[in-house]
Amino acid sequence: MRPRRMMGAARAWVAQRDWAQAFLWGVLSAGALPPVYGLPLLLFAVPALLGLIGRAPSIARLFAIAWCYGFGLGLAGLYWITEPVLTEASTFWWLVPFAAPLMAAAVACYAIPPALAAWACKRPLPRLLVFAGTWVVSNLAQQFMFSGFPWNFWGTDWAVPGLVGNVMLQPAALVSVHGLTLATVLLAGLPMFGRRGLVALVAALALWAGYGAERLKTPVGTTGVNLALVQPDFPEPPDYSRAALNMSWATLLNMSQAGLNAGADAIVWPEGSSPWLLPNDVNARAQLAAVTGTTPVLAGTLREVSPDDIRNSLAVMAGPVPPLAIYDKWKLVPFGEYTPKWIPLKIIPAMLGQGFTPGAGPETISAAGLPPFGPEICYEDVFPGEMVDEAHRPDWILTVTDDAWFGDSAGPRQHFANARLRAVEEGLPFVRDANSGESAVIDPLGRVMASLPLDYKGVLVAPLPGPLAPTLFSRLGLKFPFMLALAVILAGWLTSRLTRHTNFEIDR
Repeated sequence: MRPRRMMGAARAWVAQRDWAQAFLWGVLSAGALPPVYGLPLLLFAVPALLGLIGRAPSIARLFAIAWCYGFGLGLAGLYWITEPVLTEASTFWWLVPFAAPLMAAAVACYAIPPALAAWACKRPLPRLLVFAGTWVVSNLAQQFMFSGFPWNFWGTDWAVPGLVGNVMLQPAALVSVHGLTLATVLLAGLPMFGRRGLVALVAALALWAGYGAERLKTPVGTTGVNLALVQPDFPEPPDYSRAALNMSWATLLNMSQAGLNAGADAIVWPEGSSPWLLPNDVNARAQLAAVTGTTPVLAGTLREVSPDDIRNSLAVMAGPVPPLAIYDKWKLVPFGEYTPKWIPLKIIPAMLGQGFTPGAGPETISAAGLPPFGPEICYEDVFPGEMVDEAHRPDWILTVTDDAWFGDSAGPRQHFANARLRAVEEGLPFVRDANSGESAVIDPLGRVMASLPLDYKGVLVAPLPGPLAPTLFSRLGLKFPFMLALAVILAGWLTSRLTRHTNFEIDR
């Protein structure tokens, strides 16, 4: 069959199957996520999905449409999940073709409740309102259910590098990423209403940008502290031969010395970068102190509480003495750092044994004369409203991470976009030290003040900005975007009951 005829047959096949159309629209929607930031794609994908929902002839077909859309969005947005599996391909070779599809299949289920709620509405405006509100409620459920995986949220689409992202992220200080997602879905559905919808879209974006531009005028103070972020770019998986471990240790010491020479007041090492268990290793601490003296070193390291209790930790070192403070990661990565009890197979790297022990929860560390900070390790920083101890509010947030497991993919870039959002939500400077990048100092308005690129070895010395006053979101937490979502759902329900057909709406 000729290529042109084959393409025509494929188009005809898709046109006859609404679930296939939904899948393709889901794939297209993923183009709005970092690092593509194709936000205009949602202006086509969301109305198309709502149209498919409205025309669904049965609940069974509706479920298929919603799941296929979510599967397409998840598959295209989470393809990078396969990268760490490839590093253990000799053990988990059988999982390579299934990792991303299985994750996408699970996350796709969260698209079903919004579709079901929207299907109950007979008119476009109520359908859009109910869909947008329920989509956010579903995102909130995704943040907490089955250990939580708050990823691929459309609010992160606005973390565009540079001025545009700086402006458009500012409402997150009020409503968080969930509120931005709510606004994004509502705006993306407005083209359904023709010229009036487009006018409303332009007006809303103008107000959004105006608020953001005005908030960016907020003065940001300084702390007088210069931080050295060590980005060693160690390969993953690590080489555990003695020679390789000694080489890694020498690299960390040399890069720390370089940071001190550049005027750093404190040094930061990324997640798990120390080849030795610093809290347990007296000799390693002595060697470190010989280079850094009593200068604080905030070091990502493993620590052994007992042979059956290993933790992924951040240790505050200052001299050869035991750590001044230790933070243990408590949001562990399923299948990377532990295997959930409801999975019958052990799917974690062999080097971790039975997996890490979780820590107690978020905390604020005041030690070594540094401004108090809220420590986070790895993907803990993607959980809005959960990772800062608001009762003992820190002056800055520090995340140490190792994104080298995910290669040169969308994963590290999406992770970085989340860091900018957390800074704006909390009104706190965000320091991010990543093994392979991107390491950065981000001010409390989400602006990247200094950074090192992905897959780069270097030391970044930069001043630590000061904090802003607590934001509305930091005071109210997740209940605020949740209540906003419920209010939009209620507005949609009331509109479906009280309004009649108007020129602003279109038929179902």
